[in-house]
Amino acid sequence: MRSTLLRSACVALAVVACAHGLCAQTPPPALVLPETSPAATFKQRVGVTDIEVVYWRPALRGRSAFGALAPFGSVWRTGANSATLITFSTDVTIQGAALAAGTYELFSIPGKDEWTVIFQPPAKQWGSYKYDPTKDVLRVKTKPVALTTPVESFTIDLGDLRDDAATLALTWEKTRVPLKLQIDTAGLLVPKIEALMAGTAAKKPYVPAAMFYLDNNLDLKKALAWMDAAIAENPKAFYFVYRKAKVLAKMGDKAGALAAAQASLAGAAQASGELKEEYTRLNHDLIASLK
Repeated sequence: MRSTLLRSACVALAVVACAHGLCAQTPPPALVLPETSPAATFKQRVGVTDIEVVYWRPALRGRSAFGALAPFGSVWRTGANSATLITFSTDVTIQGAALAAGTYELFSIPGKDEWTVIFQPPAKQWGSYKYDPTKDVLRVKTKPVALTTPVESFTIDLGDLRDDAATLALTWEKTRVPLKLQIDTAGLLVPKIEALMAGTAAKKPYVPAAMFYLDNNLDLKKALAWMDAAIAENPKAFYFVYRKAKVLAKMGDKAGALAAAQASLAGAAQASGELKEEYTRLNHDLIASLK
């Protein structure tokens, strides 16, 4: 009798639970299938400029790319699906032509011997079916480079990175299309550095500012003064003395550079571990270059 009552109670609870949806089955997860041309996003900083590219990557799959999938002489979306988007956080120059900071749709016109690459304001276009040449912000020309090894998936990347330059490349099949990208990094940073160094901040970036001036062939007298200030704040920082030696060497003061390198080497000898090894090597190399 007791077991019968218990079963009846359990059945009643189950009915109540189902009535409130507690025993409903969890819906299956949404079906996700592979994309024919998968989406890709990459970000790269060049100097102090952030660059982002959003595009879709078609694959060859036994087909021919340029002259076929992307006909010569016709406007191409430069990828698959929606038009490729590229964003620059600062003004840049591409193939020597100025382009303001912002987001652009990237189109191109493939050619056997020359390509045209086009930048337009974003219009959320699918493909290039509604491409309107009157909306071009910039058109540049470039020469394609033949590759010996085929690239299966269309690729956009940034290489040859420097503080003020990079190469934006479109690559597919046996063709690489390079675009020279240049940025006035010094023009962007020098006013900010000068204002900061002339200000009253308790902590100033003496070393990175001096190294930026050194690397970009700017005012070396200021770079030297900043290194002296950094060393005055950190007298035991032999690695700062090495950097002062580099500034003196570039200024043509070999005697001063040699003395600073020797002082840095003596400081490194009192250290241990990786810093000792690294700055012993760096100073020996610098001293050898000064002789």
